[in-house]
Amino acid sequence: MRAAALAALGFLAACAPAEPPCPGGTEAATVAEAYFGRSVRDRAPVSEAEWRAFLADTVTPAFPDGLTAQDGLGQWRGHDGRILQEESKVLVVVLPGADAAAAAARMRPVEDAWKARFRQQSVLTVYRRACIRF
Repeated sequence: MRAAALAALGFLAACAPAEPPCPGGTEAATVAEAYFGRSVRDRAPVSEAEWRAFLADTVTPAFPDGLTAQDGLGQWRGHDGRILQEESKVLVVVLPGADAAAAAARMRPVEDAWKARFRQQSVLTVYRRACIRF
């Protein structure tokens, strides 16, 4: 029974639609978007100077080929039902030829450094496939 279930699972995986190839003149890439909250418990929010220092000493060495950083404003519902807002920084990194697992492995040290430096619980990171052209 178990062997039949595994065989069926393998058949279904083989039948799953493959991602379409990128159009001519483009190449496959993974885009990582990381959302860094700037609120810090028991102190002032992460300042622009602190962000620039983090960008220079942690992010840029991890992604020397390029990146985009933007200001953001996050919002979520807290455990008590209240709507909470927090200023954030959004980091966008395009990684040609990388799959989501490889992109996550490259992004993880940056996320861990942010959490340690600014006592954050998490960094939200979204990975998506893209076709790119320079």
